Parts: sequence; structure tokens; C-alpha cells
Amino acid sequence: MKDILLITPPFTQLNTPYPATAYLKGFLNTKNISSFQMDLGMEVILEIFSKQGLVNVFDFAANKNQIITDNAKRIYALKEDYLQNIDQVISFLQGKNQTFARQICIDDFLPQASRFQSLDDLEWAFGNMGIQDKAKYLATLFLEDISDFIIECVDSNFGFSRYAERLGRSANAFDELYYALSDDLSYIDKITLELLDQTIQKVNPKLICFSVPFPGNLYSSFRCAQLIKNKFPGIKTAMGGGFPNTELRSLKDKRVFEFFDYITLDDGELPIELLYTNITTSNEEYKLYKRTFLLDKGNVFYNNLSLRKDYQQKDLGTPDYSDLQLANYISVIEIANPMHSLWSDGRWNKLTMAHGCYWGKCTFCDVSLDYIKLYEPVAASLLVDRMEEIIAQTHENGFHFVDEAAPPALMKALAIEIIKRKVKVTWWTNIRFEKSFTKDLCILLKNSGCIAVSGGLEVASDRLLALIQKGVTVEQVAKVTNHFTETGIMVHAYLMYGYPTQTIQETVDSLEMVRQMFELGILQSGFWHQFALTAHSPVGLSPAEYGIIPEQKSISFAHNDIQFKDKTGIDHDKFSFGLKKSLFNYMHGICFDFPLQEWFDFKIPKTTVKPDFIKKALEFDVTFSEKGTTRIIWLGNKPTSNVFTKSKKGNSWEMMQLVFQDRKNSFEISLDKDNGNWLLKTLDKINIHQKETLLFNQLKADYETTNENFELFWYSKPMKTLKENGLLVL
Repeated sequence: MKDILLITPPFTQLNTPYPATAYLKGFLNTKNISSFQMDLGMEVILEIFSKQGLVNVFDFAANKNQIITDNAKRIYALKEDYLQNIDQVISFLQGKNQTFARQICIDDFLPQASRFQSLDDLEWAFGNMGIQDKAKYLATLFLEDISDFIIECVDSNFGFSRYAERLGRSANAFDELYYALSDDLSYIDKITLELLDQTIQKVNPKLICFSVPFPGNLYSSFRCAQLIKNKFPGIKTAMGGGFPNTELRSLKDKRVFEFFDYITLDDGELPIELLYTNITTSNEEYKLYKRTFLLDKGNVFYNNLSLRKDYQQKDLGTPDYSDLQLANYISVIEIANPMHSLWSDGRWNKLTMAHGCYWGKCTFCDVSLDYIKLYEPVAASLLVDRMEEIIAQTHENGFHFVDEAAPPALMKALAIEIIKRKVKVTWWTNIRFEKSFTKDLCILLKNSGCIAVSGGLEVASDRLLALIQKGVTVEQVAKVTNHFTETGIMVHAYLMYGYPTQTIQETVDSLEMVRQMFELGILQSGFWHQFALTAHSPVGLSPAEYGIIPEQKSISFAHNDIQFKDKTGIDHDKFSFGLKKSLFNYMHGICFDFPLQEWFDFKIPKTTVKPDFIKKALEFDVTFSEKGTTRIIWLGNKPTSNVFTKSKKGNSWEMMQLVFQDRKNSFEISLDKDNGNWLLKTLDKINIHQKETLLFNQLKADYETTNENFELFWYSKPMKTLKENGLLVL
């Protein structure tokens, strides 16, 4: 028996748990409140994508006479091939049956339906990725064919990372969802509710909390709550998470509370603690809650009467992944792109460096909401403590920091702490492409295990970037992405089109900027999305200032995405296919010489961007003189030294040769003996494993106690060599 059951409803991710319940469970541990968590979506997927699960799927489709299209008929005709392979394919994608990769890669081993028709040249696409990734890609297509069959013949709402998403998107009124919940249970519903029923009977909780991050989780959460109300009426139910945090802030429809007792907003730790306290105490006085909608005397009431403050990040405890079936998550590869695979391939432990966003100004973002505007970083030492605890629990060393934008200063401190403790991890995160990301900082991040970053280039137009208040320019983004790429850290760019006042010319010029970045190899991955107006963004709060006219609707349920008319009158939708098709090719390293007109079936203007704009931006990446407070760090090993005499025109003097060994190569520098001795002692002082690191002005003062003109020495050719091989200016 547990006090609280935490549930992520279907469907979110195949490869790794969505972290919200793990965060909450870690917090509840600090309060000695027992809990059990489940990723219900993952358990439903494993139930369906098994031999017996597919037998049931095929039988259901045949009995309902739903097998109509040629593709569905082909899959059904090959059902024995699917049944014979499904368990082994799932096992392989779970990392348990790696030798099976060679079988999968045989051309006619797996049954092939429509998903295989657009198959890339696999040798070209996976030449650099290896047989395991090639097999994952083919196995993913195999699963997607089955998914297509399920959608067509069994349950049209199915999707690997969403279910009945349409019912949750921009649902200003509750009517459509409410009526859908009165319909008969779907095929997926029945599986979902059976698994939920089993878990509730095993856990026997007092409170069940659903974390609903996306619209594609909403319908299932209500179906589950409906079962609980009907079969377990003594158990209280609550919903929190990303969807209610952004969409349900204007909730008025009391029918919602036929399913849920409580809807909580923003950070869930204190609201859930108060819910549990109120449920388990017999005090009948008027109860105080935190950011909680509930039904009071037949009316929807927003109870935010508690005066208690939210917990600081340092007091929330370490995320706890116990109870989750970590070994059973499925790694898939949906596109032959190493950066894209990070989202769907591999089991990543999720952590956050800081609550909120340190920038908090982007005009398309929900900067008025707590999850963005309340910025609170976590100390680097505590972050690494938590990383070590999670590694011990999950036996996984990969971390995805799910920050809105990870702060550069904290990333630097985190990297230093990881290296000092000699913790071997692999990690990636989301950033802003700001000038703080120097080449040396990128080298430090790489040495700590950072393999990739993603960030918003948005509209590659300086006018629009200023309007967005992104705080960057296209030239600056190019330099930063180049720093990461040269260091060996992959870069993914979020790209936007259709921002208010954006002209057709700016869309074309933005595409040209992106083309040049991919051609020069400073971007490895990207994704175009169309601007969406949200109620809590600066654009949504002041639409007239951005030249748009919102379509106002009566709100009784969800309120976030807003339909609008752009005063420019431009149909931005028509650019979608061409932008995405061009990007797909650029990510594969091809078609850079195609005219931009090639991607569109309507006339576009020629770009006004010079063909060497990005190239020239990279040529003028100037490094300025170091500030006195700049931190100097040595990443390398201690060199061997050799003193020798150098003679020229009858004069002789002593020199010192320093030979350095790194993991890949060796290199050497030669200095006069005095400078060599000073450098030998100094490298020990500035080694990253020292407790304290030194600043540039401290080095300068120390040098000039016995020598002259530190700048002349610091910018000499031998020191330039050292800076290229592990001497970092941070």
C-alpha cells in the first residue's frame, strides 16, 4: 500500500520516462510520503506490441471488417511474419538482443509495408552510424507499419507519443471531450484501463495524481479518472503538469470535476503535499490549498489560500526513478540523423539545471507563467550529487537537462564539477546561442561529456530576432554554432516561420541563412515550426503591438493557442512543405546547390542574402584580450621537461622543451628556461583538479614578480600552441 499513485497517462515517449513523476516522487521521499509511479503509456505500448497483443489486434481488425486499403491488406496478409518477429524486435530495441541487428539488416528479413517505400539509401544514410543504428531504423519502420495498421483498422486515435491529441488541442470548451468520454471505450481505452485497474488494486493509494504534459495525454487522463470515480470512489484524483499549467488557467466548467477532484497549476510539490495533508486529516475547517482548482458548493473555485511559499530547488530532493520499468523502454530511430536520434534513442536521465529561464524575454514564449519567469538555478555541486545518486539507481550515465535555456555560467560550473569529480557522463541540453559560448567554454563542456545542444535560431532575420527579443543576431548564432561544431558538439536549431509582420522576403532570406549554415557544417540538425500565438506570451498579451488580430472565444476549459489574423495578409501555411523538404535534404548534406525556388511550387522572390554571408561572419570571429577576472584552467596532463642549450652568433642560452601527451597525440613547446620553469609550476596551480582555479590577473601578478611583460609571454607562439591543446581561457 502506498499513499500516492503518480501516473503519466498514454502516450509520451518510447525511449525514456517523462520526468515529472520522478521529480515528484523524489520530493515526496523528503516528506516521508510513500508513493508509487507508473508510465501507463509505456505499459500499454508493451501490451500491444507483443505477440499476443498483435494477435488481438489482427483478430479485432478482421472481426470488424476494417481492413480496407491495400497497405492494410498487405500487413494483414503478412501477419505471421509480424507475429514471429515482434517480440525479438522489441527486445532488440530495449537493448537486450543486440546480435539480432545483423538479421534485421538482411534486406528481406522483416516484412515491409508502406513505411519502407521511402527508404533512404541505407549505406549512405548510416555509413557513419553503424549496423546497430541501421537496424534500429529498420525496426522503427517495422513498428510504424504496425502503428499505421492500428490507426486505420483498430483505433484512429492511436499514436506512439500521443492519443486523441485533437481533443486536447485548443479545446476552449469541454463539450467535445465530455461527449467523447460518454462514448464506448476504444480498443486502446480497454487495455489502458485494465492495466490501471491492476495497479490501483496492488498499490491501494489514497490519492492518484496524473501528470499531463501534452494535449496527447489529456483524453486518456480523463478516461482513467472516469474509471477511478466509478470503481474506486474513495480515492481522490488530481491532475497537474504542463497541459493544465498552460491551458487550464481559466477553467470554469464544473463538469471537469465529475472526473477529477483537483486540478493543480505550476510547480506540483507543495500543491500535492497540501492535497495529501487535507485528504488524510480530519480537520473540517476551511481547507487551504496552493494553486488548486476544486469544486466548492457546486462551483469551480481556485483555492490559492495557503500562505506557504514554494520549496527552493535545493530542497526538492533527487528525482527517483524507482518503480518505472527502465529496462523495458524502447529506443527508436525515426530519421537518419545523429542529432535527431537523441530524442528517441537511448535512456536519458532527466534533470534541470535551473527552474525557469534566465533570459525570459522571448515574445513568443509563455514568459508570464511561473515555469518561465521564476528563475532559480541549482548549485553545480548539488547537481552532480544528484547525478551520482541517479546513476547509482538507474545504472545509466546519460543525462538530458530539460531546461528552457541552460545558463552558460552554470553549465561552466557544472562541467568543472563533473571533471573534478571524475564522473563519466554523457549529457546534452537546450541553450540560447549567446556570445558567452566561446570556443574555450565549448571545449570545457565537451570534456565534461556534453555531446549536443539545441537552441532557437527561430527566424534567421536580425529585424525579427530583435522583435522577438531573442538577444542574438544571425551572425552571433553562426559564430556560436561554429564553436560547438569545431569542438565536436552537435547542434540542433529550432526554426520558426510566420512570426507576426514577417514578410515573404524575410522567409526566403531566413531559408538562405539556414542553407548556408548547413552547407558550412555548423548546424547538424533543425526543425521548422510555424509561429503559434499563445495566451500567456507577450504577443498574446499585447497582440496589437505586433500587428495581429486574435479571434477571441469564450473560454470555459482550455486557453492557450489562439487563432489570429496577421495584418500582412500573408498565407504562411503554404511555405511549410518547402521549408521542411529543403531542411530534410540539408540535414542529409545534399542539394545545397539547388535554387531556393526549387523547394516551392509557387513563385518566391530571390534571396537578398549574400552567398558568403555566413562564411564571412565566421572569418571575423575575433577574440579580444582577456579580462583580469577571466578564469584560466589547464585540462591536460603534466609534461615531461628537458633543458638544452641553444646557440646563435656566438651567444648561447638555456632553453626548456616541454613534451605533452594527450589521449590522441603528443605535442611539444620550447621556452627559455625561466619561462619554462614558471610554466611548469603554474600548470600545476591551474590544473582543473585543483580546489581553486586562478584568474588572469593573478597569473599576471605572479609572473611579473620574477619576469617582465606577461602579455608578450601570454600571446607568444608556444602559449598559442598550449591554448590550442587544453589551456582554457574562461
